[in-house]
Amino acid sequence: MRRDKNNYYLDIAESVAERGTCLRRNWGAIIINHDEIVSTGYVGAPRGRKNCCDLKFCMREKLGIPRGERYELCRSVHAEQNAIISASRKDMLGATLYMVGINYEDGSYVFKARPCGLCKRMIINAGIKKVVVRDTKDEYTVIDVVEFIENDESLERVLGY
Repeated sequence: MRRDKNNYYLDIAESVAERGTCLRRNWGAIIINHDEIVSTGYVGAPRGRKNCCDLKFCMREKLGIPRGERYELCRSVHAEQNAIISASRKDMLGATLYMVGINYEDGSYVFKARPCGLCKRMIINAGIKKVVVRDTKDEYTVIDVVEFIENDESLERVLGY
């Protein structure tokens, strides 16, 4: 049976996540516009810096910081951020961002995954219109980026993702 298009792109994003270097959660992201891949991104330290998997520890894990908080202590650039900075804005206008998060410990999908507050702001400014996030191997959530504009977590002091 032929795979539906959203799951096809999510499968590619899941493959991209395999390059991730995080010891907590690895993410893969791809930006699609007009049925073409614009760019991809995965979680990893900035170029030239050592990754957590190389250092054999995660500072946020070591300090017991909950999911979605204190990202300034994280060594990595998020998958969405890497995909966005690797693309031209004109190629992202009206695009869809596909994301898959995998828990490092057991390989399960990240439950109720959403972009963090900083990534939401980058997605808005990139001109991306829709975000599709994998929930299970065959199920996903589609988010209209207008929701990120209308529900400003920075005003509501909402932490996490």
